[in-house]
Amino acid sequence: MRRLIRFTIAGGIGFLVDAGMLSALLHLTPLGPFLARLVAIACAMAVTWVFNRRYTFDRSGRSLAVEGFRYGSIGVTTALVNYGLYSVLLLSLPALQPLAAMVIASIASMVFSFFGYSRFVFRAE
Repeated sequence: MRRLIRFTIAGGIGFLVDAGMLSALLHLTPLGPFLARLVAIACAMAVTWVFNRRYTFDRSGRSLAVEGFRYGSIGVTTALVNYGLYSVLLLSLPALQPLAAMVIASIASMVFSFFGYSRFVFRAE
């Protein structure tokens, strides 16, 4: 249960980074909602890896490079699911605000990422 609570905290921090970056990029750059979201996801992924590695999961026993590659693999897959759902929502519901689409997509991809990280990345060999 402690791991799930910390994972949720990491996700909350990642969500804030994602939402903050998306909002900032939408207001300060000409990137638009699709490119801005890619940058925001990458920033959030880096932040959550640091938190999850330090506070959520036990050390995997793998090298930092191997663990980082595994984390990135799950993170990219989760991001593709997240981004795909985000895009489908924006394209099929044009009145939906980008931040609302982000919330829905982020919640939907959270379960996948928890099991991927806990079983594939941080599980001891």
